[in-house]
Amino acid sequence: MKAKPKILFISIAILVTTSIVSWLFLGSSGNQAPNVQMTLLNGKKLDLRSFHGHPVLINFWATTCPGCVEEIPSLAKLYKQLSPQGFEIIGVAMSYDIPSQVKTMTQDKHIPYPITIDRSDSISKAFGTIRLTPTSFLINPKGQIVYQKIGNVDTAKLKAQVEQMLRQSS
Repeated sequence: MKAKPKILFISIAILVTTSIVSWLFLGSSGNQAPNVQMTLLNGKKLDLRSFHGHPVLINFWATTCPGCVEEIPSLAKLYKQLSPQGFEIIGVAMSYDIPSQVKTMTQDKHIPYPITIDRSDSISKAFGTIRLTPTSFLINPKGQIVYQKIGNVDTAKLKAQVEQMLRQSS
């Protein structure tokens, strides 16, 4: 094999391998988000389908997760900026969280967006079984997962994506 075809072959192999690994570990973007039912801390029941037509961030978190706690102020700020235009954030506390700790943290951190506790792991399982927190999913107005992040989200990148969705849907 000559040098140019060999480089081309290696480049294609790397691209294909990277695509497969990304799909396996991060899911393919554009997948339809699952319709999950939730009971919020305030007792209100909702399902994810009710947000069709609006961008939604599903943020799996835990009270014992330092990165999750660190991320709360930036998510709260983003929510306050963009929720009047139709953006929603739903915080999903993990099943191992103690409900009283979730309620206390929600109050102490002044979390403005809705919070639910995934008591039966049904929400986690619907999103592919969440193993690490924070893990976030951005769902576009068509109900498709367009961004998935394990670890803290890049708030500036997230804000730009959401603003673009809000402009397109209005």
